[in-house]
Amino acid sequence: MFLTCEGTFGIVPATMDYNGEARPGDFHAGYQEIEGINLGYLQINGTQMFALAQVLSDLFKDIPRTTISKKMESLKIKSRRCDLKELRTLKAINSVPTRAVKCSLISKADLEALCTSCKSLSPRR
Repeated sequence: MFLTCEGTFGIVPATMDYNGEARPGDFHAGYQEIEGINLGYLQINGTQMFALAQVLSDLFKDIPRTTISKKMESLKIKSRRCDLKELRTLKAINSVPTRAVKCSLISKADLEALCTSCKSLSPRR
């Protein structure tokens, strides 16, 4: 119902420690089709994270942003700001505009809850 296909874009190299070990913070980038729309994601510490800007513009384009914000608040969905390396990767996979200076991410679980909650609001579904 929710997921139809998945593809991996690549691995962003981890930052190396002085002793040659990779530090936490490495992530994978890829694409996942959700509700018939191909969304880019970052796999960060085992969690798929989606760019909120792309979710709003592509997945919920027919629903006012204030409505989505209220749904996120009622569902207690928190977004987190991505760092510069993550932002650059999202730009490279065309998930956010190249002119973007910041981006928020939401987890796959939160996105699924939001999709379920907004299903009745979208005229195209």
